[in-house]
Amino acid sequence: MPSNKKTANALPSQKPSDNPQAWIQCSSDVVYENPWIQVNHDNVITPGGKKGIYGRVHFKNHAVGILPIDEKGWTWIVQQTRYPHSCKTWEIPEGGSPDGEECLDSAKRELDEEVGLIAEEWQLWLQLQLSNSITDEVATVYLARDLSQGQISHEHTEDICVRHLPLAQAIAMVHAGDIVDAMSVASLLKAQIVFKDLLGAAE
Repeated sequence: MPSNKKTANALPSQKPSDNPQAWIQCSSDVVYENPWIQVNHDNVITPGGKKGIYGRVHFKNHAVGILPIDEKGWTWIVQQTRYPHSCKTWEIPEGGSPDGEECLDSAKRELDEEVGLIAEEWQLWLQLQLSNSITDEVATVYLARDLSQGQISHEHTEDICVRHLPLAQAIAMVHAGDIVDAMSVASLLKAQIVFKDLLGAAE
């Protein structure tokens, strides 16, 4: 079981490989940019020694996710429309942490705004690289415990539906293919292992 500490614990950070860079960047041009992303076109030398090109997407925000679990072993997930996939998805509460803001502060804000919850106990849960063949986007997920009521405040870009359900049911949705968001899948499958005793008691 995770320790009930009041602040987020640190996970080992991702370290660059000790080996020399296999890819060599010869040039890089910004071909598109907006407040959230920057797209670069790079001329490179591949690991095989040939000239090539590479398109990279830089994310200006750091992705954050929250897995809230109450004293009964229930959690919260949200459903919203994801424009790139033209569909609604069930996910853990998620959002973006802008440059200059601590990820934990961003996670606290997102949990309150999306689900209307305030947590007294926070633990660093996962660190992820998302779609790392084309983007540098990284994510940090927190476990949130000791929950109390806050104030939902959805943004105009969010058509969010909130669902409160047993953690075991959310995990079952992953296995059934009803939750496919990468941050949510990874977070819930870790919870299946870490909270094995809690899940067994709730059955």
